[in-house]
Amino acid sequence: MSGKIDQELFTTHELTHQACPECGNELTMRFGKRGPFLGCSQYPNCEFIQPLHQNDGHIVKHLGKPCPECNDELVLRQGRYGMFIGCLNYPTCHHIEPLEKKAEETHIACPSCHKGSLTERKSRYGKMFFACDQFPTCRFAVNHKPIMGRCQLCGYGLLIEKKLASGIKLQCADRKCHAYQDAVEPEHRESAE
Repeated sequence: MSGKIDQELFTTHELTHQACPECGNELTMRFGKRGPFLGCSQYPNCEFIQPLHQNDGHIVKHLGKPCPECNDELVLRQGRYGMFIGCLNYPTCHHIEPLEKKAEETHIACPSCHKGSLTERKSRYGKMFFACDQFPTCRFAVNHKPIMGRCQLCGYGLLIEKKLASGIKLQCADRKCHAYQDAVEPEHRESAE
């Protein structure tokens, strides 16, 4: 499945098979700067619009592809945290797929629980962060890219990459320390170990 939403989704108008209460013509799905809404197909002669409930999991587009679990159709839905692909047969079938690429595994062990590894995640506001894959038992998270290594000051087992005006620096991921150290190039890192 593509990591991007089809461009035609935002440029074409999908028929909803509902009649306009003002003129009786068909309503179509339209997309504005505040999201999708229903509008009369006879616009500008008829200016009827009806907002859609943004966070209720409503269907935005039928994709025409079978669900891998129940073989029913997959649809594009608008939910609380944005758009996602789900089965038309919900709630009987709970299959969902994100639109974005699969989360990036860092293969760096979590310094808090020592059981999980850090995985790239996205907040509901679209900001990327790295968190332990053992959530909710472990709530360790950092806002910058984690780097394997030890802090030169306190010995904490994880560093984060910070891009500063003076260049890329490594910072201790321990909230009590946050000491900076220079980034070591990969060939220098191997010789140092």
